[in-house]
Amino acid sequence: MTDLTLYHNPRCSKSRAALQLLVQRGLQPVVVHYLDNPPSAAELREVLGKLGLPPRQLLRSGEDEYRELDLADQALGDDELIAAMVAHPRLIERPILIAGDRAAIGRPPENILELLP
Repeated sequence: MTDLTLYHNPRCSKSRAALQLLVQRGLQPVVVHYLDNPPSAAELREVLGKLGLPPRQLLRSGEDEYRELDLADQALGDDELIAAMVAHPRLIERPILIAGDRAAIGRPPENILELLP
């Protein structure tokens, strides 16, 4: 089995449910508490590549920072959006499971199961 990494927020019910799904299957992912240890811009680009998503689709638009930073502005480029997520990791959608060169957002948590054998 490929190594698993879960970008996790223990205060998020979806994130806790995703971790529970993995543990129930006997899997122990590397858990990254991304609010305490935010990914670098390079790491975030790598995650986005594995997800196959542009940065805008990884943003949590309901967060205060989203409005405060005017991230709905379509003129903002990928670099600016990634910089905002690095500086304000609450903006990053969660949970994210990485399995090798693939990744999935656990919304709903069952989405991560498609990465498992």
